[in-house]
Amino acid sequence: MSAAKRTSAPEAGIELPVILELDNITKRFGPVIANDGISLTLRRGEVVALLGENGSGKTTLMNVLFGHYVAEDGEVRVAGKNDNLVQLAPGSPQTALEAGIGMVHQHFTLAENLTGFENILLGVESLFGLARGRGAARQKVQNIVRESGLAVDLDIRVSSLTVGEKQRVEILKALYRDARILVLDEPTAVLTPQESEGLFEIIAKLSAGGLAVIFISHKLHEVLAASHRMVILRGGKVAGKLVTADADRTMIAEMMVGRSVPGSKRSAMAPGEIILKFDGAHVDGVDARRSLHNASIEVREHEIVGIAGVTGNGQAALAALISGLVKPDKGSVQFLGERVSKFTPKSFMDAGIGRIPEDRHHDGVVGAMSVAENLAIENLEDGRFSSNGMLRFAGFREYADAMIDTYDIRCSGPDAETRLLSGGNMQKLILARVLDCEPKLILANQPTRGLDVGAQTDVHNRLLAARERGAAIVLISEDLDELFALADRIVVIHAGNLEDAGAIENLDRTSVGLMMAGHQDEARAS
Repeated sequence: MSAAKRTSAPEAGIELPVILELDNITKRFGPVIANDGISLTLRRGEVVALLGENGSGKTTLMNVLFGHYVAEDGEVRVAGKNDNLVQLAPGSPQTALEAGIGMVHQHFTLAENLTGFENILLGVESLFGLARGRGAARQKVQNIVRESGLAVDLDIRVSSLTVGEKQRVEILKALYRDARILVLDEPTAVLTPQESEGLFEIIAKLSAGGLAVIFISHKLHEVLAASHRMVILRGGKVAGKLVTADADRTMIAEMMVGRSVPGSKRSAMAPGEIILKFDGAHVDGVDARRSLHNASIEVREHEIVGIAGVTGNGQAALAALISGLVKPDKGSVQFLGERVSKFTPKSFMDAGIGRIPEDRHHDGVVGAMSVAENLAIENLEDGRFSSNGMLRFAGFREYADAMIDTYDIRCSGPDAETRLLSGGNMQKLILARVLDCEPKLILANQPTRGLDVGAQTDVHNRLLAARERGAAIVLISEDLDELFALADRIVVIHAGNLEDAGAIENLDRTSVGLMMAGHQDEARAS
């Protein structure tokens, strides 16, 4: 989306009324000051980007706004009648909703036992009386789906949806409500570039009609395209404010992290021996999203093979097969030249396969366990962590101290609860656990989803270092920028089928995007 597609009122110099004011917000968690005197103003029809590193206080600030947290100091004021600002009662999400504030959280707040359609209407319509208004409600949802491109099967339970599809339901739920202020916390983290552009077009239309939007994202190109102004946080404080038209990526990144952020560089390397090979592998999943059809692929030493595709096209089956969670119904999997016969996660880890899972909260860590316990959990038979069948917790802590320092995991220490870590630091923990074992094959499934520019660069550099060491890496990502930065080859997955698009030097985003959408013939002609 180009800057010209932004709402016209701010660009025309018309100063619209203030609809939201956060005044000197301070929020503490014990000794940690998450928000330190933060002030922010939002006008009607404005799209303001809220930026900052993981742990800089962005989500905490929005949770104060939405009533999930109560600030120790400061006020939230929302425009009432005649555009007069009225203080919002703290600690009440219902009051925030009634004031016209809608929020799409980065992490899902869906009822897993209900369908997507029921989740969208939850809290808006009575589910018991849903039949009376089902037609009108469904028509409204279908209109939003058609205009935004957020396609998802809304008639199956959310528990059966993929991560990306759950995010789409969250966005649809927010768009269904008629809010005056909409907070989007990483709304495009699991969307393709085409889907993101469709969402931004919807945001532009809504803001042109007076909707005010706070947009949290780590994707700087999205921020530059979709926002009018930026507020950058660092260390819980406002590090700066920018007019988007006057900003560039370098300026924003340096303001976010307080230093220059050099990009990752992939150097040319000759691939080595074949580490992983699928030969006509077929997985009969419970549905199309969890199935693979006659999949053939080779991944070699010193090579990153990028898997490009729209969410729900078989990535889950591919990741499960590489992790040992499922075995092929037909065809074969070879690892280090030998056909694999035992498909269990433990046997795969013992063989030298490391896994960075798609959902770090659900599959990557045990939130209630400490940082030290999560770092050791996949390698408890190591002599550092156990002896004669007894766990060595002192060994846990010694190892954690080293990994916290090496991977810059920002926490209070080895005994910190993992659930309290920011997304970026949780991902660093997983990287430390996987990469320190120097696996021969690494499955990196959406490794930088929801991470800030500094954390993304750190993840990219560590994956490139593993490639240089000799690891073979399968990188599943919906971020084409990430794939083009890291991958040596791209394989496109569509409807459970894999197609080798070729070496990265011979590809462009347009052709890969067409293949992701199933238009292989057009991609070859482009």
